[in-house]
Amino acid sequence: MRTVAGIDLGGTAINYTFLNEDEKFLIEGLCEHPARSKEGPDVCLAQIAEGFEMAVQKAGISAADVSVIGLDTPGPASAAGVLSAKGSTNFVHADWAGFDIPGNLAKKMGKPVLYLNDGNAGALWGHFAIFGASQVATSISAVIGTGLGGGVITDGNVVKGRKGFGGELGHVLIPYQSIAGIEGMAPHCNCGRTGDLESLCSLTAITATFLPYFLGKNPDHELAKLGDIPKAAKLVRGMAENGDALCKEIFRVQAHALGLFFDEMVNTFDPDALIVGGGAIETSAEFQQWFIDEIRRGMPVQRAEQADIPIYIMPNGDTAGSRGAAIEALKHARANAL
Repeated sequence: MRTVAGIDLGGTAINYTFLNEDEKFLIEGLCEHPARSKEGPDVCLAQIAEGFEMAVQKAGISAADVSVIGLDTPGPASAAGVLSAKGSTNFVHADWAGFDIPGNLAKKMGKPVLYLNDGNAGALWGHFAIFGASQVATSISAVIGTGLGGGVITDGNVVKGRKGFGGELGHVLIPYQSIAGIEGMAPHCNCGRTGDLESLCSLTAITATFLPYFLGKNPDHELAKLGDIPKAAKLVRGMAENGDALCKEIFRVQAHALGLFFDEMVNTFDPDALIVGGGAIETSAEFQQWFIDEIRRGMPVQRAEQADIPIYIMPNGDTAGSRGAAIEALKHARANAL
């Protein structure tokens, strides 16, 4: 039976999975191996190959059973997987600049390698979890982590764009001034923009913008007493889930920012589904439902035909990258009879 691999290459760890022709994943949870990316491409590609041998044994298959490999990485990189000549936060060694990761991995592994950035891979997994690999549908995914990733899947295919920047959803500007309770806030993004989605909806936003803003108004709050904003930011999700009013207000604002963004996407793509994922909402089902309800409250009134668009929580967020990469590989294998 045709089997493909999905490899999620991060800055410090590699995660593997395998997908067969029946659209069944052969590894359920994380299957990780150290990436050693700081030591450069040669060491890192050797690590990928070493981990691949470990992973096929865990899956109960052989390397020869794998016809295509799907690979995802953080960027910036071209649509073909060539890393930016200016370098990357996750791939800091000088030899990574301008490096063709999928091309060189294909030579090392002796198999075709398909490339996606990690945001698009996560979006493809979220789409697959709802519609399956063969369904023609459109979905928009927003993945909330340190930054804001995600992607657009239309007619079942990832929108990559001319240079690979398609689906860079975190840098779409939104009318944040219409969100109640943040009057005078000026959310700045690391990309240089003010008021894009990532500047409001990310862990970085909690550290850089929300805590200084809300703790400045609530100096007696227990997080203010820590005197350490980065440390406090790591506590916000748990405290919000436990009902802390200030922390819950941060999540409300983030949900309303997503509502404004999703409204833009609804009127651009008329999608079949909206999907939210990432560590920020890896919480209880009750809190997740509250968050979805707040997203809807933050959306401007939709026309009647669009008001029923579903919003889903992305399942298995920690394996989303490798699973999305595997789905892309399976599509290629089917299209090319591999």
